[in-house]
Amino acid sequence: MRILYTFGIRLYKTLIGFASLFNSKAKKISEAQKGLLQKIKSEVEPGHIIWFHVSSVGEFEQAIPIIEKIKENDPFKKILVSFFSPSGYELRKNYKLAEYVFYLPFDTPKNVKQFLEIVKPEQVFFVKYEFWFNYIYQIRNLGIPLYLVSGIFRPSQHFFKPYGSWFAKHLKMFTHLFIQDSVSASLLKKIGVNNYTVSGDTRFDRVYQNTLNPLQFDDIANFSEGNKVLLLGSSWPDDEKLIAEYNLLNNKEIKIIIAPHEINEEHLQKIEKLFTTSKIKRWSKISSSDKLQDINVILVDSIGKLMHLYQYADVAYVGGGFGAGIHNILEAACFGKPIVYGPNYHKFKEARDLIELKGAFSVSNFDDLEKILNKLLFNNDFLERSSNQCIQYVNSNIGSSTKVYEYCFNSIK
Repeated sequence: MRILYTFGIRLYKTLIGFASLFNSKAKKISEAQKGLLQKIKSEVEPGHIIWFHVSSVGEFEQAIPIIEKIKENDPFKKILVSFFSPSGYELRKNYKLAEYVFYLPFDTPKNVKQFLEIVKPEQVFFVKYEFWFNYIYQIRNLGIPLYLVSGIFRPSQHFFKPYGSWFAKHLKMFTHLFIQDSVSASLLKKIGVNNYTVSGDTRFDRVYQNTLNPLQFDDIANFSEGNKVLLLGSSWPDDEKLIAEYNLLNNKEIKIIIAPHEINEEHLQKIEKLFTTSKIKRWSKISSSDKLQDINVILVDSIGKLMHLYQYADVAYVGGGFGAGIHNILEAACFGKPIVYGPNYHKFKEARDLIELKGAFSVSNFDDLEKILNKLLFNNDFLERSSNQCIQYVNSNIGSSTKVYEYCFNSIK
């Protein structure tokens, strides 16, 4: 089976090379792999290296609280982070707490052997969904402690299929699996995997830390003061159309902040056309001469601010639920903001949990949206109950990174 798996990796490498001729992401992956091991060898000085492998930005955010604890308690440890995704690598290649940041060499036996000989990690952490079976096999053979952080499992994964025994045995090669929930625990137990702890999701720690000292924006604060504010975050066109329709009926009662997922000029202009019945202004165009009380909608035309903007809202609508899936809702929840989103949320545990707790609400059409927004924005008791549910949920889930750190570094077995 390992021969077939390795053949699949080599085939994937060939397909990436072909796709690089017309796909920018594939091109970045292909180019990054050229001379990668030589680059790693020339830059890495072995000794006291802790290796974290993540797929992309989201998984990296889950690794950060643990990395911070390592650096806080033992600053002489060196952190190496590897990425699979070009977007993750490009965004975080200059992460200040990591001595080394690289792409992950393709998972062939030769690459794995060379990489581990160069890096000589003391411990290895894979995050959430990252399972590279030649790496797992060789790390175990070398006796290097290997951990999975914030793992989450679903019945659809190959570990739990009739043909999945080869994949499943690699889970037993981990020193320990830190998993998010009891569903994952039940699945692992059914296939005889017992080296796990239900420790939650380290993302809660990361997002909670970020929201403790948010950036302050005087113009947004003045715009929001004394008003009911709906924040539309990470929005796509389907989300924006719904909110625009709601705004037609309520533009005198509420203020809206829109932070779209994409901020290219074409998209911004389309949003502006949707809100022509209201006074909409791009955030970057607001000046000291503007009367903020006369503006109904602020359109955020820059990136990196959304997390901080949730503090000014009464209710958050998080986009993506009419597409592939909702975006990050934890930032809004950490600020105690009730959350509304579209129907495609089921693969996100926190979204399912908060709906059950009535801290979040899913809508499938305008009637659903109007009903729940009216209750949240114009019924203060309902708003407060939903807000408290979000706060309590976050508070009950922070601390996962401490559990992982203490187990892995303080020998609490």
